[in-house]
Amino acid sequence: MSTLSIQNVSSAYESQVILNQLDLTLEQGEIVALLGPSGCGKTTLLRAVAGLQPITHGSIRINGNLLNDDGIFLPSEQRGVGMIFQDYALFPHMTVAQNVLFGVNGLSKAQRQARLEDMLSLVKLDGLGERYPHELSGGQQQRVSIARALAYEPEILLLDEPFSNIDSQVRAEMMLEIRSILKQRNISAVFVTHSKDEAFVFADKLALFKDGGIVQHGIAEELYSQPKDRYVAEFLGAGNYLTVSAVDEHTVDTIFGKLSSSASLQFKDNSGTLLLRPEQFELQLNQSGNGVIQDRRFLGTICHYWVQVEQQILEVKSQMLDLQQGDKVQIMPQVGPLIIF
Repeated sequence: MSTLSIQNVSSAYESQVILNQLDLTLEQGEIVALLGPSGCGKTTLLRAVAGLQPITHGSIRINGNLLNDDGIFLPSEQRGVGMIFQDYALFPHMTVAQNVLFGVNGLSKAQRQARLEDMLSLVKLDGLGERYPHELSGGQQQRVSIARALAYEPEILLLDEPFSNIDSQVRAEMMLEIRSILKQRNISAVFVTHSKDEAFVFADKLALFKDGGIVQHGIAEELYSQPKDRYVAEFLGAGNYLTVSAVDEHTVDTIFGKLSSSASLQFKDNSGTLLLRPEQFELQLNQSGNGVIQDRRFLGTICHYWVQVEQQILEVKSQMLDLQQGDKVQIMPQVGPLIIF
């Protein structure tokens, strides 16, 4: 059974459509990132799942239990969801222990203490139960908010841009730690972010939003390597776009000559735009080559080059670190299935 099922959900505010006939399924233990620019509807969907945002049509279920449908609305406190906010939302007048156990009901004193110790150990805050939020770092405060959300033992965890206020130096480490915690406890989670890098690190699958709908949903590798349109391609990373013409259903004519695809191609009017990612090229220093290095940026283990081929400037990432501006190179794409828009 899927943990979260969202079917044909729409939401509008003062005649403005915010969510438009949206479908999404989340499996047990899966982490899904709602990814997209500001104002695209991702936070609205998160709030709708939490019961903080009304929907005008469609249904929302958690573990088969109906939360929303036409004429049905289950209050937030009855939904079994935990939330982690961007600003942590801790109670400043409460200790760490009091914050963590807030909302935990129906347990004896001994059980509450055991739950507290379990949560503090889980988020690596042992011995800090008597401190107040202002005595903690930003990263520690976020750990407290995670412990509080999990102490409630929710059926699903909702995270609204939880890493945006954490120092960049510890953000990646924090994301990996929280992901490990969720996987350890087999907790399903929906994670809102506008950062593709955060989504790549933290989530199992991405749901890319545009204008209140999901444009494409799947694992990050699929969306990056097989985007369904140019919007998806450009949101998830840099790309080079070449005008090509069809030779046959597996071959196109390009500035590099004929390129073959391992998958059949679909064309409109026998032409299209070919997507090539910066890492899909091979560079070799060659005085008779077809390209010239126009600029370069050293990135540590790779170098980012801008290479002119005929009238087009291509972005290329290569492990060749010694090419310099003005060098002539032979550049050729290394392709499998071609992506044509």
